Amino acid sequence: MTDRDPVPPPSHLTVPDPAAMRKQYRAEGLDESELAGHPMAQFERWFRQAAAEGAVFEPNAMVVSTADASGRPSSRTVLMKAYDERGFVFYTNYGSRKARDLAENPYVSLLFPWHAIARQVIVSGTARRTGRDETAAYFRTRPHGSQLGAWASEQSSVIHSRAQLDLVYEDLHGRYPEGEQVPVPPNWGGFRIAPRTVEFWQGRQNRLHDRLRYVAEPDGSWRVERLSP
Repeated sequence: MTDRDPVPPPSHLTVPDPAAMRKQYRAEGLDESELAGHPMAQFERWFRQAAAEGAVFEPNAMVVSTADASGRPSSRTVLMKAYDERGFVFYTNYGSRKARDLAENPYVSLLFPWHAIARQVIVSGTARRTGRDETAAYFRTRPHGSQLGAWASEQSSVIHSRAQLDLVYEDLHGRYPEGEQVPVPPNWGGFRIAPRTVEFWQGRQNRLHDRLRYVAEPDGSWRVERLSP
């Protein structure tokens, strides 16, 4: 056995075979005639359905993929906190890896993986920071503990232990007890992703999925194209 050979699992364990894992997706399709004229209007339709009666756990969870100036990619799941005709908004520490990537390379991809309803929404676009007034307005809606957490965590930095993080949090809790206003951290805020393409992916039987993609035109209109699955 070489160093590159996979280590065999213990014989007493039953390991699921990923090659045998498959689901037959829904029969209902997605037709061009059903689409809204603007991708954000179509997103709202699907988002409402994903959020209805708990159809999808945390439907506002999205995978944010960035790349640094050298093109090295990274991905993580964050929570979308707003959307409108201008795009999608999330909040983070501006010292985090994703924020550093976006400072070097504003191009970003978003993925909403709504597996429970056999749908995905895939966005590509560019990121810009939200204004401080918008950031502050959102920060005030966060639970008190989450406000303190934004101060306690220097996101993506190396820490010595969990105890170190908890100690910082407890110190902040002593300075800003429940009911007292917590200031907005100066190095914390939002990004708005202005979409250039938005793909709506509908799972279909036999892996013949429907993929309809909006593409932004120079005049501000949107072109819809169908992609092969």
